[in-house]
Amino acid sequence: METAQEDAGRVPGAEEQPAAPVAAEPAEPTEAPPRRRRIGILLTVAAAVYALDIVTKLLVVAKLTPGVPVHVLGSILQLTYTRNSGAAFSIGWGYTAVFSLIAMGVIFVILRLARRLYSAPWALALGLLLGGAIGNLTDRIARAPGPFRGWVVDFIQVPHFAIFNLADSAISCGGVLMVLLAFRGLHPDGTDERAAQAADSGDSDKSDESD
Repeated sequence: METAQEDAGRVPGAEEQPAAPVAAEPAEPTEAPPRRRRIGILLTVAAAVYALDIVTKLLVVAKLTPGVPVHVLGSILQLTYTRNSGAAFSIGWGYTAVFSLIAMGVIFVILRLARRLYSAPWALALGLLLGGAIGNLTDRIARAPGPFRGWVVDFIQVPHFAIFNLADSAISCGGVLMVLLAFRGLHPDGTDERAAQAADSGDSDKSDESD
């Protein structure tokens, strides 16, 4: 009986319409994970370089005689204790006060740059530079003949090259790494020029294909 009544109530010729599909809500765009500043890497590398530089200089002053070489690898590597009033690798002999001010300026710039440092390779490079600069600046402040005029301890000697120390090596390695990173297009804030250009090129290719 109920089936007959339902059939009688229907309009002749009318067909049941399928339910309209429910439109799916657009997915919310996923946010990129927040970038992490690399100050920890910068300070760790700088502290390690500084500690090694200070310890090796203290050992050299305590154990070696100025001007008397100690052969480590024959004539390839010698330890020769000497004092340097110039910059790295004895450049600018006699301008200790000037290089002290330059080192302080470099340290200040690196610390300011650390606030927007998101690249680990750049943190490594700047850490090497910072540790080396502080190491040699410590000599210029604490050693004779007086504050900001002190002579830096050098002791690593290789053929046909100036005598240098670990701080000089760290400064040089940091500088070379910075040049390579800049050439690669990687910036201290973590942006990558080559990756951005490749992404832009891919977007333009897709746009051309759709046209």
